[in-house]
Amino acid sequence: MAIPQEIIKRKRNGKLLSEADIRQFVTGLTDDSFSDSQAAALAMAIYLNGMTVEEMVALTLAMRDSGTVLNWQGKLNGPVVDKHSTGGVGDKVTLMLAPMVAACGAFMPSIAGRGLGHTGGTVDKLETIPGYSCTQSLSRIQQLLPQLGCVIVGQSSELAPADRRLYGIRDVTATVESIPLITASILSKKLSEGLDALVMDVKVGNGAIMAAADDANALASSIVNTATGAGVATRALITDMNQILGTSAGNALEVIETLDYLTGKYREPRLHQLTLELGANMLMLGGLYRDKAAAIVALEHSLSSGKAAEIFSKMVAELGGPADLLEQPQRYLAQAKVQQDIVAPAAGYLHYTDTIGLGMAVVRLGGGRSHPGQQIDPSVGFSAILPCGTKVAKGEVIAKVHAASAEAAKLAAIEYLAACQLGDQARAGMPLVHHVIG
Repeated sequence: MAIPQEIIKRKRNGKLLSEADIRQFVTGLTDDSFSDSQAAALAMAIYLNGMTVEEMVALTLAMRDSGTVLNWQGKLNGPVVDKHSTGGVGDKVTLMLAPMVAACGAFMPSIAGRGLGHTGGTVDKLETIPGYSCTQSLSRIQQLLPQLGCVIVGQSSELAPADRRLYGIRDVTATVESIPLITASILSKKLSEGLDALVMDVKVGNGAIMAAADDANALASSIVNTATGAGVATRALITDMNQILGTSAGNALEVIETLDYLTGKYREPRLHQLTLELGANMLMLGGLYRDKAAAIVALEHSLSSGKAAEIFSKMVAELGGPADLLEQPQRYLAQAKVQQDIVAPAAGYLHYTDTIGLGMAVVRLGGGRSHPGQQIDPSVGFSAILPCGTKVAKGEVIAKVHAASAEAAKLAAIEYLAACQLGDQARAGMPLVHHVIG
């Protein structure tokens, strides 16, 4: 067995790590036989020298195996599928997609995360629902999934514990952006769910972590190749994040938009298209449909029949939330004290130049965290957001800000307008789905 500094030296010098080296490193993360400084040194060596697909597969599987791996064999009568987004602004797709694919015969045990930087977190959104508990034991998840078809909860300490320590080290050592380490971090958690198929939504644009197409493609290829090498059918969609997804950004506001979507009150076209694209790929990879058009018809029927809304309602009630949330959302979801229109300062065609800035405006309103453990205000954010390319008149409402005070609303409105441009001509927007890998 090598000592830690020998493993660090190998990767520092650009050599390949063996599966035994990698497993020893991951074991060291969980039993402290690798110190923080040694783990940081190896993370930096990986950041600088990269990893082959074989190394990434070994790292992913070792991190997955550092905790419990869910086993659904013989317990379900359909495929186990999930999707993961690399994060954007206003991305509430998981909330809609889980009950939709469940209504189509798949099972989705989604282990979701909290907000990170400018991106909102699925757990934060669900916790705006009074009583909804994202903290569930693995035995409870295993009990509920066969009954409901979908369960959306937060990460359990039993799943991929090595990733938790390594992520904390990466966060303070400037190695977060390493594609091999991002790949292993995402997949070790997702593969611990016991999946048959995974669909990745890799965002690109001025609201994405990966702003450049080349970076998004590199990450998507890395994830698809690694997950496939680890035995899970995986596909990645490169999707546009040059504007907020849907009509809202902010935790309770996005839950309201989700309920409107599921009940048919309103489905923003771009958000609806992306949800159908991701869902169809999940159903095809899971083996339920060969044809994309047929998969989309099934997803549309899950909405029109009311089955997806019914499954979402049952999941909320089973996890501690109110049984009548869909019927009376305003009774339960927090509303901001100040709601103020944001109006166009001139006429023109609306474009967004800094979607990350809009995400950070939600954080500054109190809807996200600037440090771990910070309490968030579920009621704040933006709603009634107009999409890119909309022709507006001077003084027309382009969005609404929800804030805890008039001063906070005023500052957020200034930030919102700073992230917009009003042009003389409509620009050709980027396609919602750039392309598919895998």
